[in-house]
Amino acid sequence: MHPLHLSILKTKDTINILRHLTFFRVWNLLVLRLSYLLSKVLKKDKHKGLPFSLSIEPTTACNLGCPECPSGLKQFTRPTGKLDLLLHQKMISELKRSVFYINYYFQGEPFLHPQFLELIKEAKKNRIYTATSTNAHFIDAEKAREIVNSGLDRLIISIDGLTQKTYENYRINGQLEKVIQGTEFLIEAKKQAKSSTPHLIFQFLAVKPNEHEIDEVFVLGKKMGIDEVRIKSAQLYDYKNGNPLMPENEKYSRYKLQADGTYKLKYKTGNHCWRMWSSSVLTWDGKVVPCCFDKDAKHVLGSLESESFAKLWRSREYSSFRQAVISGRNQIDICQNCSEGAKVWV
Repeated sequence: MHPLHLSILKTKDTINILRHLTFFRVWNLLVLRLSYLLSKVLKKDKHKGLPFSLSIEPTTACNLGCPECPSGLKQFTRPTGKLDLLLHQKMISELKRSVFYINYYFQGEPFLHPQFLELIKEAKKNRIYTATSTNAHFIDAEKAREIVNSGLDRLIISIDGLTQKTYENYRINGQLEKVIQGTEFLIEAKKQAKSSTPHLIFQFLAVKPNEHEIDEVFVLGKKMGIDEVRIKSAQLYDYKNGNPLMPENEKYSRYKLQADGTYKLKYKTGNHCWRMWSSSVLTWDGKVVPCCFDKDAKHVLGSLESESFAKLWRSREYSSFRQAVISGRNQIDICQNCSEGAKVWV
């Protein structure tokens, strides 16, 4: 696939996102941005508007055992479960005016939710761009057709290796053959339906055991007809003294070697975070947490089972968390390994 063609496909996906804008959503986005910039200048939480994007968690269950994933390692202190359709309807009804982008992924494998595509259809009825991420182990020919027909706009397929040996080094208990086959079913389903969606992305998590295959994943994506290939750097919990998963090529790592032989996060964070003004994360059981780095929901800011989102968004608890970010972001545990801006996207 020619680079120009890939660029056109990415542009089409961007245009598709913009199609979901309304006058109010644009106005809300401007208000959010202005209040965020004002807060940065004044070093004080000044917040207006509602989020334009959400991450909604369909389930915490996962079939794999990836070594840097608390879901895969079954290390959550919070319960495992799946999002109730009525609770999801409440989420959508309260936020559909401002939100035009929902990532149906937080932790877990979305397609383990037996009614996952009903969530997508509900969002699409309300003119919301939908995306998700999958390990592609549950996509057969019929499921691929259902995915295309659901209106899902973007589907990230985690591949992370081009041989079974490399793949299973990180995707423990996974089968590369299922990933390839599921992708083929999706490409064929799109062709049969003459559909440009979902925008299919191969996401390759760069770690030491697979970094030698990075060039090859672009070749495979082109050969199969994937819309986009992304290389993503890995978040490592134990990185100070090095980690067996850390890539040798620093370009693909979130961490930088220092003179004393230890490693540090190479991205400057600063006392600000656009995510805290623009988006929110909703767990399968209706809890509201500040961002996707709070994987075990340690910083719960409220629950939609008892309060409206608007009330929680403007609550003292949410404001206090934003203020903590402005005052000393690096003092917050979930911010200390943050990779905002750390995706490689070559």
